[in-house]
Amino acid sequence: MAENESTIARTFPVKPKLKPTSSNSTTPTPESKYWRSFKTPKDIQTQTLVSSINSISFSPISPHDFAATHSATVSIFSTQTLEPKTTISSAFRDTVTSASFRSDGRLIAAGDLSGAVQVLDLKTRVPLRRLRGHTRPVRVVRYPRADKLHLYSGGDDAIVKYWDITTESKIYDLLGHKDYVRCGDASPISDDMFVSGSYDHTVKIWDVRVLNSSYVMEFDHGKPVEDVVYLPSGGLVATAGGNSVKIWDVLGGGKLLYTMESHNKTVTSICVGKIGKDSGEEAQQYRILSVGLDGYMKVFDYGKFKITHSMRFPNPLMSVGFSPDCSTRVVGASNGTLYIGRRKVKDSESTELVDFGGFRPVEEPQRRVLRPSYFRYFQRGQNEKPSEWDYLIKKPKKIKVAEHDMLLKKFMHKEALLASLNGKNPENVVAVMEELVARKKLLRCVSNLETEELGLLLRFLQRYSTMPRFSRFLMGLTKKVVEMRAEDIKASDELRGHIRNLKRDVEEEVRVQQTLQQIQGIVSPLLKIAARR
Repeated sequence: MAENESTIARTFPVKPKLKPTSSNSTTPTPESKYWRSFKTPKDIQTQTLVSSINSISFSPISPHDFAATHSATVSIFSTQTLEPKTTISSAFRDTVTSASFRSDGRLIAAGDLSGAVQVLDLKTRVPLRRLRGHTRPVRVVRYPRADKLHLYSGGDDAIVKYWDITTESKIYDLLGHKDYVRCGDASPISDDMFVSGSYDHTVKIWDVRVLNSSYVMEFDHGKPVEDVVYLPSGGLVATAGGNSVKIWDVLGGGKLLYTMESHNKTVTSICVGKIGKDSGEEAQQYRILSVGLDGYMKVFDYGKFKITHSMRFPNPLMSVGFSPDCSTRVVGASNGTLYIGRRKVKDSESTELVDFGGFRPVEEPQRRVLRPSYFRYFQRGQNEKPSEWDYLIKKPKKIKVAEHDMLLKKFMHKEALLASLNGKNPENVVAVMEELVARKKLLRCVSNLETEELGLLLRFLQRYSTMPRFSRFLMGLTKKVVEMRAEDIKASDELRGHIRNLKRDVEEEVRVQQTLQQIQGIVSPLLKIAARR
């Protein structure tokens, strides 16, 4: 009686222990759907330029065209047609590394590997100013937030320069970095402040109002800094270097807030993107977009410190940009490919009703108030989606119980073993046998098998006892079965045939194992000799 009570307490159904289960099925979130909605129209081919896309910059003025720098060229693309509008190449002597639009969108400044910074008119493509002063390649050029008369640049000479465009003269040499200056960004709240990142692992914040022209803050990223951006509030800075993106609190004295390490290789570029209400958020929020040499683009919610979306591209990625109107996302690859994604922006003005010529807007009909006498009253809320903090009570999933599990539940042990053997799934058969061992009923079932049923068991043992996954358990069971049913096996030609086949397979497996041991004995000394050398 005690044995039956302990057996009833066991859990059903029986599960194979040899096959791991995977849980990769995840439902896409509203934000993932938002980022996946950036697609290249079918009538637009993926743009492929001459060489690696070094930088991507969007114009602050509508329709927010963007510039891509590659080889000795700056290509301006239209966000409406996704086609090149103009190409500027005659002004540059070497590979262009960085470009920046002025706040009014009329001029663009770009630096190249020759050490020069060019200021060009977008309409005429004529160079207006040529700023000379860097002795090594220029890696970053940026206009301040709203200042039209100054810009700053940084290069491989480890110097950040602040320029007066009208006179083509240098105002300050900002010294402090000890290695290549590779990136920088302008403050969104002040025209006098900007940040720079260097291969000396440091990020420095500069204020041109300081008399000694020294940096006002410094923090160590820990790896060569590939990119740095101000976040929209102006109080946070994001840096990229190595395989990590870090968030720093400028107002808190350069305190490290979070480190995001989801890339497998070097993060090459980051930018700030904005999402709208159609992404599932109540209000527009900002995200950090990062790309790396592993070919992944990650979307990082720095408010919740988590990755909200990830996208794989076929090539190593070098640059990323996001339009101010949230309609276009551009990723530049190392082979010169531009992955341009565009989504439709809802025109709020087209949905608003305006009073023209004395006509009043049409009022929407009021919905009837639900009352307990209505059938819909009892169905209200069934289609509502849960919010983030709601506690979900889900219906338990109905478990499908196999035939052998039903028989085990009824303590029909022999029938359960035969049902699993007829099912032709070796993992289920071994799982049932292990369950019967736990119940101390397996040998009793074997002793009660008829001749035809015993042949079914021997056929299974002959086929699977030499497999590495099952051999430890099944070889011991095979020995017990042969000892217990020796007389029945001698009396049946069919059972003797199963035993002969089993013996042949075991001998073949023994020969294979002996051969492998001989090979190991030959190879091991050679490996030891090679290790000593």
